[in-house]
Amino acid sequence: MARVTVEDCIKIIDNRFELILVASERSKTLAKGVEPLLDRDRDKNPVVALREIAENRLDLDATKDDLVKGLQKVHEEVLVEPEEEQISDTEDQPVDEELIKDLEANAGDAGLSIEENE
Repeated sequence: MARVTVEDCIKIIDNRFELILVASERSKTLAKGVEPLLDRDRDKNPVVALREIAENRLDLDATKDDLVKGLQKVHEEVLVEPEEEQISDTEDQPVDEELIKDLEANAGDAGLSIEENE
């Protein structure tokens, strides 16, 4: 089991901050049960992720895309606009007289008063 160093990974991803983000994202996917691209050798997920990067086995573009999608606050399915619904006026809807009587009877118990304005 060879040790992986940051210097090995910097040859592939030259920005240390980007390296940490990509390795973290890959480590999370490994934790979710995705099979590693090389032998695990009893290593933990972050070490396996760094070894995959150092040996250039990881698809960096796909991993970066997954990272960006995970950090987005507005997802694509939210951006789809719903069809406009026709909202009918409340005047056209029938009034439930029993509901109104119940509200008037129990309004005092709730500390409310109902006054008719015409």
